[in-house]
Amino acid sequence: MNKIAGAAALSMTFLLVGVTVAQEGPESVLRGTKEFRRSVLISGLSGPWALLWGPDNMLWVTERTGKRISRIDPVSGQKSVAITIDEVSAPGAQDGLLGMALDPQLLRSASHNYVYVAYSYVDRNKEPNPWFPDPASPYHYLYSKIVRLAYDKASGTLSKPVDVITGLPVGNDHVSGRLRFGPDKKLYFTIGDGGHDQLGNFCLPIQAQRLPTRDEVNRKDYSAYMGKSLRLNLDGSIPRDNPKLAGVISHVYTYGHRNMEGLDFGPDGTLYASEHGPKTDDEINILTPGSNYGWPNVAGFKDDKAYEYARWADASTPCSQLTFSDIVIDPSVPREPESAYKVPFVPPIATMFTVPTGFNFHDPACRGADVICWPTVAPSSVHYYASKGKGIPGWDKVLLITTLKRGSLYVLPLTANGKAAAGHFSRYFQSENRLRDLAVSPDGRTLYIATDNSGLLEALAGGMATKVENPGAILVFTYVGEGTGAPAAQAATNQMSAPMQPTVSAGMLPQFTAEQAAAGKSAFNANCAVCHGNTLTNGTFAPPLGGEYFHNRWLGQTVRAFYDHARNMPPAAPASLQDDAYADIVAYVLEMNGYKASDTRLSAGGDALDKMTIQ
Repeated sequence: MNKIAGAAALSMTFLLVGVTVAQEGPESVLRGTKEFRRSVLISGLSGPWALLWGPDNMLWVTERTGKRISRIDPVSGQKSVAITIDEVSAPGAQDGLLGMALDPQLLRSASHNYVYVAYSYVDRNKEPNPWFPDPASPYHYLYSKIVRLAYDKASGTLSKPVDVITGLPVGNDHVSGRLRFGPDKKLYFTIGDGGHDQLGNFCLPIQAQRLPTRDEVNRKDYSAYMGKSLRLNLDGSIPRDNPKLAGVISHVYTYGHRNMEGLDFGPDGTLYASEHGPKTDDEINILTPGSNYGWPNVAGFKDDKAYEYARWADASTPCSQLTFSDIVIDPSVPREPESAYKVPFVPPIATMFTVPTGFNFHDPACRGADVICWPTVAPSSVHYYASKGKGIPGWDKVLLITTLKRGSLYVLPLTANGKAAAGHFSRYFQSENRLRDLAVSPDGRTLYIATDNSGLLEALAGGMATKVENPGAILVFTYVGEGTGAPAAQAATNQMSAPMQPTVSAGMLPQFTAEQAAAGKSAFNANCAVCHGNTLTNGTFAPPLGGEYFHNRWLGQTVRAFYDHARNMPPAAPASLQDDAYADIVAYVLEMNGYKASDTRLSAGGDALDKMTIQ
């Protein structure tokens, strides 16, 4: 057993014998008491995703939809593009150019001037993705890979791509994609469960507990890697000391994960991870080799609180005939409480956040965007931080966790050995932003945080914000002292946080045919449901397109305005569908909001769109 595996096994034993854990509701979060000076280093990035402090004292960033790796001066904000990777394919909201890992000897040894990146790409030489059988789907041949790039110091560019591993599974949801270079000189990579068993994928079974067979590994069929963390040699081969699971040694390091976007090593080799939960129980975990983390049978701790595993794909009524709901489970769908799960698994060291059964997931403050009021915060990264006497006082051994839904940084104190939570979460930097990743300056006193370009987030006044405050930016937070925890220089708040309340204008009612709406339903489920939800109101990444929020947002506006808005979707590939397909989708959305079909088709152009009003 190698040193990393041995230390991890001991930490797993320590976890299982019982330690103090953080399992509390959102009301337990403390207001941070550190004060920071806030500024914007750079904006206009195309989906910044991975952010690292490089050995050249530059910030290295991947742009998910921009397909670029850039180096940014942390003082001036000047950006230098190191490479644009044309092979990157980003058809949806979570795929594209994702994780990045710098060789620890980068710029210190000529034989180690390498950067490793992970991204999704189209590979028509492989079998089609079985979860996307439609040949027209952009995911039909979509896979992910890890690539090694050579860095040239003189030109500041990356080139000479070498495939480390190809053909890894990727879907339209829960992609994960965090990449880390381990102290054992191995690569660690996370793959999500694809968003199965929910929203537009609710008829697809979750694969997080399925382990690869020997035949699959021999054939390089990595379909069983969904919902797992991987450990790889630098050439993509399987380390001989990887855990043996079900009699097979593969790349799989841990399993039973939902959407693990955060990954970081402590100085002693402890591997921390952050993971998105369903409606409750985002998780902070310590990963140990060969361990099962419980998903989908358990979310958070095995406590039977507010989560029950509903197996939609196994419904006695054909799943295709059902309508998915997070709240009301169809009686034909088998359901299992967490306590029914008897297989050993490793619980998290903390959850974000646990609420009791009976919690109101329909808070009227969210005005139809229920996901915003759920207790989950969508942790997008996790970082081990120790002040070491020169950084931020009081943060002697903590985890820093960026979040998407709450637009905040959460700080979790750790015990002296780093193996358990040692107190409540503290919350910092609340804003109308989606915080994606974080890098720390060498002196430990400045935090650099990348923000998403779009997506669901909480408004400062409560409910859902309509746009992000600093899209595609890197924000700078420099520690200036102790106080109330409010930033010393706070940016202006988003004045568009509440849905608009327009005056209803006169006009024709929308006109569309039943055939259009039926075609629009198919197109919507294939292209839009993963973000907006298959009921138009239960999405976790994009605003509702039905109910109260839709009417507050679009009442009084023309169908042309809504059609033009639809054509801008998805954000990573606007106008990627045929115009008639967008018209069909608009027809379906209108029908779902109570409008009746007629004998007149909704055209994809012309003056008629301007004459029809949503009223």
